[in-house]
Amino acid sequence: MKYILETDRLRLREFNLGDTEFIIKLLNSPGWLQFIGNRNVETVQQAKNYLENGPMKSYSENGYGLSLVEKKDEKKAIGMCGIIKRENLDDPDIGFAFLPDFAGNGFAYEIADATMVYAKDELNISKIAAITVADNVKSIRLLEKIGLSFIKIFSFPDSKEELLLYSN
Repeated sequence: MKYILETDRLRLREFNLGDTEFIIKLLNSPGWLQFIGNRNVETVQQAKNYLENGPMKSYSENGYGLSLVEKKDEKKAIGMCGIIKRENLDDPDIGFAFLPDFAGNGFAYEIADATMVYAKDELNISKIAAITVADNVKSIRLLEKIGLSFIKIFSFPDSKEELLLYSN
């Protein structure tokens, strides 16, 4: 298994089609549904499509993407983190999400901070953005802790949802 990066407690690796059950669990967790939205990923086939057309497509097109966060000691999948290139944003953005059982342990900060360093040093991406909804207070705190600042409120084309844009 090739890992993208390692921290004291965590490893980051590319998703593969063996991760479908984890994707179903994560994308249907309460925090994902509340702050990111329903992606209608409830079956193994839908999870496979999500992985193939999302993270795995991004790896081949951009050389990076959302990746699986694993606890080293248990070799257990606990979340995702990575850099995403969206056509509606000027700069690549960092994204992260964790299963509820692993919130509040500093895992998100640990991997997001390491991902920012990786993006700058290994991917040569100097400007990184992030987006979140206004009521995701934990995410906003984390974005500020990893060095991002609020830029503006915006909406994606064809969406009325107001999002907060952060950048370094």
